[in-house]
Amino acid sequence: MDVKLNTISLVRVLSLAGEILNNAVSFAVFCVLDFVDFILCFVYKVIDFWIESQWKPCYCSSAKQRIIEGDNILVSEECESKIVCLTSTNLQVEDISDTLYSRPSIVAQLSKFIINDLNKTKKTTVTSTFTIDSTIVEVLRRNVVPRWSDCDCKICNSWTSSRKDTLFVKAEGPKDKAREDVLFIHGFISSSVFWTETLFPNFSTTVKSTYRLLAVDILGFGRSPKPTDSLYTLREHVEMIEKSVLEAFQVKSFHIVAHSLGCILALAIAVKHPGSIKSLTLLAPPYFPVPKGEPATQYIMRRIAPRRVWPVMAFGASVACWIRTYLLESFCCHTHNAAWHTLHNIICGTAGKLDSYLDTVCNRLKCEVTLFHGGDDEVIPVECSYNVQRRIPRAQVKVVENKDHITIVVGRQKTFAKELEKIWKRSKCD
Repeated sequence: MDVKLNTISLVRVLSLAGEILNNAVSFAVFCVLDFVDFILCFVYKVIDFWIESQWKPCYCSSAKQRIIEGDNILVSEECESKIVCLTSTNLQVEDISDTLYSRPSIVAQLSKFIINDLNKTKKTTVTSTFTIDSTIVEVLRRNVVPRWSDCDCKICNSWTSSRKDTLFVKAEGPKDKAREDVLFIHGFISSSVFWTETLFPNFSTTVKSTYRLLAVDILGFGRSPKPTDSLYTLREHVEMIEKSVLEAFQVKSFHIVAHSLGCILALAIAVKHPGSIKSLTLLAPPYFPVPKGEPATQYIMRRIAPRRVWPVMAFGASVACWIRTYLLESFCCHTHNAAWHTLHNIICGTAGKLDSYLDTVCNRLKCEVTLFHGGDDEVIPVECSYNVQRRIPRAQVKVVENKDHITIVVGRQKTFAKELEKIWKRSKCD
């Protein structure tokens, strides 16, 4: 008994020591990275000036002021950003996440402390102000052009020769006699091949002959357009899917299968088309309930990027599994502009909307909701699926042991294809 107690005590001590060491190392590492980020900001500005003969704005350089560009006013208050549009534009209220330009940084916090301290010695007149980021102003002005640092490879620019105004959609199945439609939405830094090279070949002959399978490359990823003047907001992503899939293929009612970040787009589409959804299957949905009083976007930013050196989340685990050529290609087939804005404006920017989306699915949609999650997922923890289930009690959560964020599909595609077929078949009986 004493030996067992001593072992438990030792484990607790080692766990506490490990946590302290992790915090100390993380603090040191991110202090260095913050400083490097601060220096690189100026380095890139110098390179911009040298190559393109002008200083380029970045998300480090936000200033407290009101910016009015024509009839567009970009408003950013503490932890909330909005585009107030008085003319026709794709950008509307609450599209921009403040995490794009307001993120925790030791250097930034130190600078802010020094500035606030200096301001205390001065008599200033308090006026109503707006915080604006100059990079977003450039987008509003439509002054964004390809940069020297943008990728110029064939994969990232293949869309420029054709299909400029619609997304790439891989469609399989009968064209005219399809009884059912299924929309597949991939996750972050991925593409439609996540579905087409895994699930599509493994569906039964019956499904292939009666279902129309529609796998889309979302805006900025895969073979879809990657416009430099887009902020890749939720509204832009959803409207492009509606235009390129629902309208182009005349889809009236459909099933949705979505992975990771794609789950947010799936929920947004389901809320807009509640009477059209036949089933909703979400894999690793990134839903973190925001505590009351917490700034939603910043809270989600801390959850997905906790500024810790351990465990090695997402990148290392995912790349280790993406050993096949098609997955490596989809991992690279996007631009930094698309990935950066999509991450912030979809994952972080929708934090305040997901509760209402889930409540709408719970109360207005009658379809079956199924959640799949890898038991070893270090990118999106399993708790996220259970969080969704708490908002939608009828949702079924299926945790697949010894599978992670990618191997929830890759490596078990035959099994997962059969699971999807069962879900779709049940929806016919409802």
